[in-house]
Amino acid sequence: MKKSVFTLIIKFVAVIILIQTLYFKFSGADESIYIFTKLGIEPFGRIGSGIVELIASILILIPKTTLIGAILGFGTMLGAIFSHIFVLGIEVKNDGGTLFLLAVVTLVCCFILIYQEKNKIINLLKLKFNL
Repeated sequence: MKKSVFTLIIKFVAVIILIQTLYFKFSGADESIYIFTKLGIEPFGRIGSGIVELIASILILIPKTTLIGAILGFGTMLGAIFSHIFVLGIEVKNDGGTLFLLAVVTLVCCFILIYQEKNKIINLLKLKFNL
């Protein structure tokens, strides 16, 4: 029982963080436009990453697709973290590093979900490659 409550909390933390950023990406908020312009992928990167994060959020909440959603979320957050480290800086537009911290928290949550679902990875590979 404790593991399932923990898993639910981890899922909701990841999903809440992923979904709360969608408003800024899809509405064209100044900070989002600044970030993706600096990365050289505005507007397609902003909208595309928003779509991927929305799909990841939905998949994380569905028990049979949690692993796929967590992998998508992990990859997206890894990209966000690398963008902060190598291009944007930890602090973006005087946010005190909040966006970076949210990306790290989401990455950790997705990693935990992937680890918990690790026994399903081989089935995912079998489906993909017919092993």
